[in-house]
Amino acid sequence: MASVTLESTSVQFRGGAYGLRDVDLRVEDGEFLALVGPSGSGKTTLLRSIAGFLAPSAGRVLIGDRVVAEGRRILPPEQRELGMVFQQHAVWPHWNVGGNVEYPLRRARVERAERRRRVAEALELVGLDGYARRDPATLSGGQRQRVALARALVSRPRVLLLDEALSALDEPLRDRLRLELHALTRELGLTVIHVTHDRAEALALADRVAVLDAGRIQQVARPEELLTRPRTPFVARFLSDAAIVGGRVEGGVFRATRHPLQVAAAQPDGDAEAALLPAAVEIRADEAGDGIVCSSLFTPDGSDLVVDWSGLTLRARTIGPRFRDGDRVRIHVAGACVFPRADAAVAA
Repeated sequence: MASVTLESTSVQFRGGAYGLRDVDLRVEDGEFLALVGPSGSGKTTLLRSIAGFLAPSAGRVLIGDRVVAEGRRILPPEQRELGMVFQQHAVWPHWNVGGNVEYPLRRARVERAERRRRVAEALELVGLDGYARRDPATLSGGQRQRVALARALVSRPRVLLLDEALSALDEPLRDRLRLELHALTRELGLTVIHVTHDRAEALALADRVAVLDAGRIQQVARPEELLTRPRTPFVARFLSDAAIVGGRVEGGVFRATRHPLQVAAAQPDGDAEAALLPAAVEIRADEAGDGIVCSSLFTPDGSDLVVDWSGLTLRARTIGPRFRDGDRVRIHVAGACVFPRADAAVAA
């Protein structure tokens, strides 16, 4: 395993658009890091820069202590000791399972007996022991993705890169493979960088999550910190579906500009924004309440609600009896994250 470091790394495309801007990031040995963000945020650009498929226009990339990209010095992907698994299984139909997994070893000119031994070892790791002679056409989608994972692991990479590796799979298969992937990477002590559009997957799998927007990292933190102490309104909205309200702090109280909301705010007076996290929104049935349920979705833990609160749309999660669309409710906000206009968050 190895650490991965990006130092002031930027990627600028022809025409002047930036895929990454001044990114500083360090992934520690054996750490599982997830990259999340909206489409076009820079997740895949960052991953491809680490892999060697894109050359940074500024900064440098290191794998362990080895500089793999700096200025015109670019180490090609095959020399970076990486394993990669993509969204599409990319299992070649003209080779059997063993031939697919063996391919990186043949390219590296590994001796035949050693190739066979390591292919068998990799297939056993991903739960496909005895599948070496199987035709890929006879495999399920989940099994083909396991073959792709075995091919990524057979070279004993220092870092494993996953690009939407589970998103093409249906539930509950995807959920099962998440658990197996988590256990396997822990067992092998691998450093893993995982790009996903699935926020729940990122929070469930990763030691830390990096949230990107417009080519910049907005916050890198453990899942519980991202959910309870987001650093910017964007992070609160993207990860937690928080409602963002503009207003002003005066005397330690945030007052919304166009809404009766007031919450405590431990920051200096001035213009600010408050993020109302669903976990902090308390709701109870009340025919005289000033909130109206717009949408109520059943979940195993209760209901996921969208509520109109005097013109403010917010999300809430409840446990117990299910609310119905149109129900009137009383709303209490137990706390909020208040951000000055400079976007420095203070949890209230």
